[in-house]
Amino acid sequence: MTARQMLRALLLVQLAAAGVVGYAIARALHAGFITGLLAGAIALVLVRLAISANNFRMSARAASVTPHEHRIDARAALRLFGEEFAASMRFSSWSMPRALAGSRIAPDAAGLPVLLVHGYGCNSGYWVDLVPLLDAARISHATLDLAPVTGSIDDYVPLLEEGVHALLAATGAPQVVIVAHSMGGLAARAWMRAHGTAAVARVITLGTPHHGTSLASFGIGANAQQMRRDGPWLCALAASESPATRALITSIYSHHDNIVAPQTSSELVGARNLAFGGVGHVALGANRRILRAVMAELAAEGGAVNSDGRTPPPGCP
Repeated sequence: MTARQMLRALLLVQLAAAGVVGYAIARALHAGFITGLLAGAIALVLVRLAISANNFRMSARAASVTPHEHRIDARAALRLFGEEFAASMRFSSWSMPRALAGSRIAPDAAGLPVLLVHGYGCNSGYWVDLVPLLDAARISHATLDLAPVTGSIDDYVPLLEEGVHALLAATGAPQVVIVAHSMGGLAARAWMRAHGTAAVARVITLGTPHHGTSLASFGIGANAQQMRRDGPWLCALAASESPATRALITSIYSHHDNIVAPQTSSELVGARNLAFGGVGHVALGANRRILRAVMAELAAEGGAVNSDGRTPPPGCP
């Protein structure tokens, strides 16, 4: 099952449940259709709010210490929750159920082409806010839909390899830049382990659990197991990387991530680490500050053609 099919099925289940609840409430109150419709919609929103709040609660239990400069007050915390909830609702209920992977090749392209790689349980519709910025900047780009949804992260490596070379062939560029959210960043690192780094100028990760997340134990699938805290798959991935490979990575993350916990799991030794505060996990793909940081990294076109030398870092850094 693809993420698109899964999200459509979940959306239908939610709508059906909302309909049943709305009908029951309308009947109990001897009210009309409009009242039942509103009651069902409110019930659905409340359930989704509870799920989002529970994610924040669970991540708080395993949270890393928030640096002073990134601490937020109650008003900012409310804004954080609202932005994360809105992004989750919009992506999962609108853009991702409708999305199909594709590419846009700018005839007068500026800079290197960009391959967009989504995270766990998502698809190419996650990039609905970044794509217009790439178009406005005349940056050619392509998206992927990773499948199977619950497969091993290693299963996604051939899809990245195909996507990279298709983008290179379509643009004539010498290298690509990969922008990846969450699990997608681990898939990009696994792709570099398998195929080297000659074809990539930079890998920009957003909220990627480079050392795993405590919430992965609640996920399903081989990929969720691989994202458990400093597990064997993550340690083997880290040991395979040379300092030159790490230097190609920019890790953008939030100290208030509600899925990656501890949040410092996104810090990667040898990479360029850019920390933010007051942004949730899903909202990383929609937040203006994060998108500006991504566009700035793309404008810099950091990274040169790389050495294939592999000097494994000690332990699991």
